[in-house]
Amino acid sequence: MTPLLSLRDVVVEFPAVGGLKALLTPPEKRRVRALDGVSLEVTAGETLAIVGESGSGKTTLARAINGLVPLAGGQVTFDGTPLHESPDWHAIRRRVAMMFQDPVGSLSPRKTVRDLVLEPFAIHGLPLKDRQAKAVQLLEDAGLGPDFLNRYPHQLSGGQARRVGVARALALTPTLVLADEPTAGLDVSVQGEILNLMNRIKADHGLTTLIITHNLNILRHIADRIAVMYLGRIVEVGPVERLLTAPAHPYTRALMAANPEPDPTARRERIVLKGETPALNARPPGCEFHPRCPVARPDCATRIPRLEPATTGGQVACHYPLTQEPAPA
Repeated sequence: MTPLLSLRDVVVEFPAVGGLKALLTPPEKRRVRALDGVSLEVTAGETLAIVGESGSGKTTLARAINGLVPLAGGQVTFDGTPLHESPDWHAIRRRVAMMFQDPVGSLSPRKTVRDLVLEPFAIHGLPLKDRQAKAVQLLEDAGLGPDFLNRYPHQLSGGQARRVGVARALALTPTLVLADEPTAGLDVSVQGEILNLMNRIKADHGLTTLIITHNLNILRHIADRIAVMYLGRIVEVGPVERLLTAPAHPYTRALMAANPEPDPTARRERIVLKGETPALNARPPGCEFHPRCPVARPDCATRIPRLEPATTGGQVACHYPLTQEPAPA
């Protein structure tokens, strides 16, 4: 099956220094790689969750897909079209919607809910025969009534603001939705409502969704697959249940073990990683996780692992995956 979204060896770099200091810095140290050779595929109708520690490159990945940051290498293809080479980005962006992390801060305080949910039509210069009817329909799809039309963002709760963001994202009937921390800042009960809403919308509209999240508790409820990022690289990709219960990469195992267990009677292995996450401008040689890895071997410091098929399904970038017999030292 041809993927709806495909990333091939995507590289994104940012300036590490500026001004006069840049002239005094060696060329190889003037820029830092936020994404380093990311390859990923998302099929139509799928929900893929991107997880990892802060600074792992999750949000940069979403911004690269949406063309908000330039690529230093690689290619992003959407529905067969290489995005960063397309002469008509404007038309493609109608099919790719964003849900932003801050549900209230992403809404202009000077606009009513009606204007906010209809904003995509104004941005893309698309006519509307009946603005009122369209706004009501979008709000109802997001679980809000018409009495919200004349409210301003400061008059909304976090959950209501998130629903307005969902309505705005759906305005142009997109094919792909990029959701950055869709449950951030919400109470647990409201998180459940938003997840149910997103699942219903996915079923009704056949949406493809890429979710960036720190909240690992939501993965079972909304994701089909998980991609784990570390220092701007994908270290493991696989079905949600497999990664939650039998991760192949040591970093994935530590990440899942750190997630709070809602069952007070359950016991989970506690994994303490050594040291801190390295800075992007001081990447370790070989496998970049090896300084913190509890099962690292000497050759991990010299060989860079590639993302390869795992025996239990999915892909893993590890010389000695946890679900496979390790090679002799």
